Amino acid sequence: MPKTKFKPVLHLFFFFIWLPIPCFSRPVITYPPQTSLLFSTDAVSILSFKSKADLDNKLLYALNERFDYCQWRGVKCAQGRVVRYILQNAALRGVFPANSLSKLDQLRVLSLRNNSLSGPIPDLSSLYNLKSLFLGRNNFSGTFPPSILSLHRITSLDLSYNELAGPIPANLTALERLNVLRLEWNRFDGPVPALNQSFLLIFNVSGNNLTGKIPVTPTLSKFNTTAFSLNPDLCGEIINKACASRAPFFGSPSASGPLGQSAEAQSGGGGGVMVLSPPSSPKKSHRRTGVVLGFTIGIALILFSVLLALAVVKKQRVDSKGTKPTTIASPEVTNSNAGNSRTHIGEPPERKTMMPEIQRLKKSGNLVFVGGEVEGYSLEQLMRASAELLGRGTMATTYKAVVDRQLILTVKRLDAGRTAVTGGEAFEQHMEAVGGLVHPNLVPLRAYFQAKGERLVIYDYQPNGSVFNLVHGSRSTRAKPLHWTSCLKIAEDVAQGLAYIHQASRLVHGNLKSTNVLLGTDFEACLTDYCLAVLADSSSTEDPDSLAYKAPEIRKSNRKLTPKSDVYAFGVFLLELLTGKHPSQHPVLVPHDLLEWVRTIREDDVGEYRRLGMLTEVASVCSLTSPEQRPAMWQALKMIQEIKESAMMEDRASYGHS
Repeated sequence: MPKTKFKPVLHLFFFFIWLPIPCFSRPVITYPPQTSLLFSTDAVSILSFKSKADLDNKLLYALNERFDYCQWRGVKCAQGRVVRYILQNAALRGVFPANSLSKLDQLRVLSLRNNSLSGPIPDLSSLYNLKSLFLGRNNFSGTFPPSILSLHRITSLDLSYNELAGPIPANLTALERLNVLRLEWNRFDGPVPALNQSFLLIFNVSGNNLTGKIPVTPTLSKFNTTAFSLNPDLCGEIINKACASRAPFFGSPSASGPLGQSAEAQSGGGGGVMVLSPPSSPKKSHRRTGVVLGFTIGIALILFSVLLALAVVKKQRVDSKGTKPTTIASPEVTNSNAGNSRTHIGEPPERKTMMPEIQRLKKSGNLVFVGGEVEGYSLEQLMRASAELLGRGTMATTYKAVVDRQLILTVKRLDAGRTAVTGGEAFEQHMEAVGGLVHPNLVPLRAYFQAKGERLVIYDYQPNGSVFNLVHGSRSTRAKPLHWTSCLKIAEDVAQGLAYIHQASRLVHGNLKSTNVLLGTDFEACLTDYCLAVLADSSSTEDPDSLAYKAPEIRKSNRKLTPKSDVYAFGVFLLELLTGKHPSQHPVLVPHDLLEWVRTIREDDVGEYRRLGMLTEVASVCSLTSPEQRPAMWQALKMIQEIKESAMMEDRASYGHS
């Protein structure tokens, strides 16, 4: 008995003796217990998901330090919490376990697209901050996940190419912020919900077992027939397919009569009322049927003769006046876009449209949508879009295009002379490869077009401008540069995008500069114009603003672009962030003098000299003259993440002592 009483006390004594020791060896205990538990929950949730979804152990996760999970593949953190988990094309095999990722309550983006996950989709209602959910191209089964209907912040939902069945919920209309809804190639049945989300831009329910009349709502009416195709039992005005009217008592012994009666009711406008006569003998019935048929055929012949006579008279009048047939057909050509002619009724013929030079093209080419993207608009719609010129470069002219007054796109018209060195087939193959790059820090490439020397590249529109405008746009020459934490965030985003390009493909960006880094809806930095520079003739005149970003080995010769030349441009870009000075104004300095130059410009940031020094060191090593001495992009990314982690730990430690 004495031993039994002493044992818990002894354990408690050793617990208090042991507790402070890790404060010196491992930073994990230096934080308050509640914070530690909060952050470790995210790591445990991801490991719980991996245990059931990664049966082939493709994800090499290890948790040795406090914030290791923020550097795991697919994980992106903000203030120590997981906000994005992106594992598309990760060769995952298994199931999506319940009570795993659903505990990541700060998650904004979840993408498990193009894996081999099966079973039902678990309850995700606790992910109340989720904005984008991409679960397409897996083997998920069961019904439409009801928990998704409670995610009122969601804007993008992709459940396409799975084995989901049952009806599409009618209260899907409650997700008012939806702008992407992809449910194609499942086994959904029942009617199409009367969607009324005004922001819905991409929609597809093709390849299911949907039935009935498609509701004519303003939202559904703007999509063409391909969004509803391969559902044999769908009908309605939107897809130009009449719905068969089913007669009463269908399948009953008296069904021989109602076929004729239903047609008569439709033509006569009788409101669907049917008068049933008493049963008659077969002879009388046949006689009445013959009379009705004869009368109907006679009326039809008379009408046909009258119409033919009118047509002949009209043609003679037209010929006598010398009127050209094309003037009659022109209104039909103007409004011939299937499913969208209503949008253009009443619009003046001189309406400003985009790129009038390209409108002269005949149908010698079509828009090619990349990466499994839904065909949400046609070339004709794009050519009729109102446009705003965003800028002209040596390689492309950029437009902001508004399609059907709702869908906003960025369209780049490539310079025909500079890209002529790339043949048509090579251009298509290259754009397909570029279209396969999908990352949160890359502006999504949606489609491309080429015909008769014209080439267009279509991206999502980014509403918040470029980093160039942020750094230089409205600031005077004496204004302060960006706060160092903003520099750190933008640098990490750009490094993430570049590292992804280099690791996921054999491509390079080739044209990194502050005008080609755009700010997304959440002010995340996103790369644009990536992988297009290789299409251009390198011997043609170089843009003076781009020249300062070019690595010395590229500037002095016609050597091919390499990942190390991207690293050099990143170093120059990072210095631009830190100093607010355009690269053409950067002095040529040794690393020590470079640091002093940065400190001189940021003289008010005395308390941040050490952190600024670390960022300047990354910029310096990335922009070394010798490509062999520069780090790989993933190494530069790791340096930046280590600076971020160090700063977070220092800040929390200082809060703990205050």
